[in-house]
This record gives sequence, structure tokens and C-alpha cells, in this order.
Amino acid sequence: MASPVSTPMRPVALTRARPRFRWKDTRDGALMAAPAVLGLIAFVAVPFVAAIVLSLYNVQVDQSRPAKFWGLTNYVRLFTDPVISGAFLRSLVNNLVFAIVVIPVQTGLALLLAVLLNRKLAGVRFFRTFFFMPVVFPMALVAVVWRLILDRSSDGLLNSSVTFLTGGLVPAHDWLGSSATALGSVILLSIWQGVGFQMVILLAALQEIPEERYEAARLDRANGWQQFVHITVPGIRNTLIFVTLLTTILAFRVYDQVFILIRTAGANEEGTQTLLYNATQAIYSESNLGRASAISVVLFLIIVVITLIQRRVLRQGSES
Repeated sequence: MASPVSTPMRPVALTRARPRFRWKDTRDGALMAAPAVLGLIAFVAVPFVAAIVLSLYNVQVDQSRPAKFWGLTNYVRLFTDPVISGAFLRSLVNNLVFAIVVIPVQTGLALLLAVLLNRKLAGVRFFRTFFFMPVVFPMALVAVVWRLILDRSSDGLLNSSVTFLTGGLVPAHDWLGSSATALGSVILLSIWQGVGFQMVILLAALQEIPEERYEAARLDRANGWQQFVHITVPGIRNTLIFVTLLTTILAFRVYDQVFILIRTAGANEEGTQTLLYNATQAIYSESNLGRASAISVVLFLIIVVITLIQRRVLRQGSES
């Protein structure tokens, strides 16, 4: 009797099933994203493109004659025209000084407060709320309060405090009117108002660091500074980069406090005006929409370049 011949079994090739395209999921996702996308297009993309186009024309909003194409003339005049370039370059320098001081000081102070308030201490919730309160107040209200604090008369809170502490040896000073202290006053106001927002972001990042890392470091006899450098900073690295970039953008967009202090408190205009203030003056005081658009485009390019440089430097530093 012949024995049956067994044929070897061929392995069955397993093929991964392709996910089926679901039109319903795509439609629902598109509908949910549509309001945000439309908002970005309407309030970001369209105004930005319009600013670029208008910056190439001589647009006088108070005149009925049609706009004339100027090409890059508006940009050239910002740096070469003896009448226009003076105010523009002063605004640029003021903005750079403002950013150079505010970015490290405000970020460092926010990090210090976040570290101090990330401890289990009595009343820590009160202090977290206390330092965050200025962020909730509108900048217009904050500027009005600081106008009273920095009032040039002897009744101003700062002047009366200095006079009391020095026994009248130091006279009242015009903090906002003096070119030496006007920009410093705006910087102080801005740091006071914005540091709480950064503090909350950094505090949330600190609370995500596992406590076991600090316990292991203490077992290895690491001191507080070593724990901060080797555990805290690496643990919040990405958040710290985000906060620094956000502060940079906001530092170059400073306007509200400058406008209010100049218009209502008689602050030194040359010493405090910024690029955004200069742009609004070009359109509202001189009705020159083309030049205002050119200033806005220059401001955007400055922010983009500085942000990219910052991001690259911070990333390289964190990787090394």
C-alpha cells in the first residue's frame, strides 16, 4: 500500500490591512477645524498680505486721489529720509533696548518665582494668585495706575516715597518726562504686568518633573544649585524656550502702555516710542497708510529673524 505523500505547507503571507478612508471622520474634522482656520485667514493672513501690498504704494487715506505705486520707496525712506528716519530709528533703538532688558529680566524673575512657589509652603496659593493678578488687569488700567505712581509732582507715590525715605534730600523727579528714566519706567511697568503669566507657565512645567529625580539627587548629596542645573532646567527646557520666544514677540509688540503714558501722562515721546507706536502715528497723525504698512512689515521681519536666531541658539545650547 503506497504511503501518502505529504506536501510542505507554504507560509501564508500576512498583509497588513490598509485603513479604509472614512469620509465621515474627515468631514467632521474639517468642520471642527474650519472656524479656527477661517479666523486665521481672516485676521492674520489677509491683513498681513494687505500690509505687504499697501507698503508698496503711496497711500494717503485723507486724500481722494488714487494710490500710486512706489515699489520699495517707503522702505528706503524709513532709513534715509531725514524727516522720517529719525523717529523710525529712535523707535527701533527703543524697541531693541526694551527687548534686551525685558526678555532676560522678566524670564529670569518668572523662573525664580515659579521655583519658590513650587514648594509646599503655607499660603503658597495666595502668593500664586497675588503674582498672577496683574496679568488679569487690562493694560490700560495698569498704565493708568502706574501713571499715578510715577506722577511728576511731589504727590506721586514714588516721589513721595523717595522724599520720605531720604528726608527731603532727593527732590521730586519727572520719571516719565525725563529721557533718562522714561523708557526705564515703561520697562518696569511691563515686567510687573507680564511676569505672572510666565510664572504660571513655568510653574506648570515644574510640577511635571518627577519628585523621584530630586530624591535620587539628594541621596547623591547634590546641593540645591546642582539640582536646579541638572534636574530643573533640563526638565523644563522646552517650556523655557517657549516662554523666551513668547516674551520676545510680546516685547517687540509693546504699544498700549507707551500710548497711554505718552498721551495721558506726558511721557517723553522720543524716549519711549516704539515701532508699533510709530506705525500708528504714521496712519492716525499723518494719514500715511503706506508708511505704516512698511513699518509693520519691518517689525514682522525683525521678530521672525530674532525668534529664529533665539530658537537655534537655545536648541543648540540645550542639546550640548
